[in-house]
Amino acid sequence: MKTIIHKSDTRGYADHGWLKSHHTFSFAGYQNPERMNFGMLRVLNDDVVQPKMGFGTHPHQNMEIISIPLKGALSHKDSMGNKRAIEVGEVQVMSAGTGLTHSEFNDSKTDEVNFLQLWIIPEEISVKPNYEQRKFSDDGRLNQLQTVVAPKDKLEGDALPISQQAYIYRSTLQADNKLKLSPRSEDNGLYVFVADGAVEVSGKPLSKRDAIGISEADFIEINSTKDADLVIIEVPMV
Repeated sequence: MKTIIHKSDTRGYADHGWLKSHHTFSFAGYQNPERMNFGMLRVLNDDVVQPKMGFGTHPHQNMEIISIPLKGALSHKDSMGNKRAIEVGEVQVMSAGTGLTHSEFNDSKTDEVNFLQLWIIPEEISVKPNYEQRKFSDDGRLNQLQTVVAPKDKLEGDALPISQQAYIYRSTLQADNKLKLSPRSEDNGLYVFVADGAVEVSGKPLSKRDAIGISEADFIEINSTKDADLVIIEVPMV
């Protein structure tokens, strides 16, 4: 079993005034050759956008982009004609493929928006761009795993499709609960991000915004030492 721990205070940080962003992996002005990716997981940004501010229209190509709001609502508009708000409890996926443009904006006059944005390297390039978002029930992740993203050729339940053999799970664990998770393939690793609370993952203690990546393991065990909100990303390592 191989493990790598990314403590919250070791992440890159950028303060642009209207945007405060923590970067788990190298991104924009934060470049760390030891923090480039975890397998096919290329970006995990923890962004806080101030009221009435946002990202202007910008392009993406050949990347699977997943957004998960943790607080507030983020308005989205793109070149495929989608114009919607993404709210807490929802997940948004975009397969950028051959290319698209989009913007993201906090329409609130008073409240910040906090969201996670993940980029996963696709298994196919130049696919037709795709956009989907869905609300997932709170009960569906209480003390259990909820699959919110899955490969487009292996969809299950309400999971949203991406062009990679990767999965994203959410879980809200009450204190003193346990999870056991095995990767779908021996080539996959598991990356556990603690959005809130505290857990032990295979014996390693993690607090809010800490993360651990585990590969070459038959399974991992997660024990909640406090109430915890988890985002777990399973990706091919090669």
